[in-house]
Amino acid sequence: MKSAYELAMERLQKQAPTRKLTETQKKELAELDSVYAARVAQREIGLRDEILKAESNGKDEEAAKLREQLQSEKAKLQTELEEKKESVRQR
Repeated sequence: MKSAYELAMERLQKQAPTRKLTETQKKELAELDSVYAARVAQREIGLRDEILKAESNGKDEEAAKLREQLQSEKAKLQTELEEKKESVRQR
């Protein structure tokens, strides 16, 4: 007797079958992850220095704006990454 979970998974598989990725696609996805992780790290390093400098000078508002900018840029890069990964998966 199958559990409710197993039955739900079977129905889901029928509606939207999973696609197998080729080795090339897997490599491309790994490369994209690597590139975007480096981009995020680069922005974090650059902006954290500016944040620390602003905080040490007592410019709390500027530091808060820089933190918001960092979060915004990280979210933008994550969205960009997901879009590129999806295009690789669709090939």
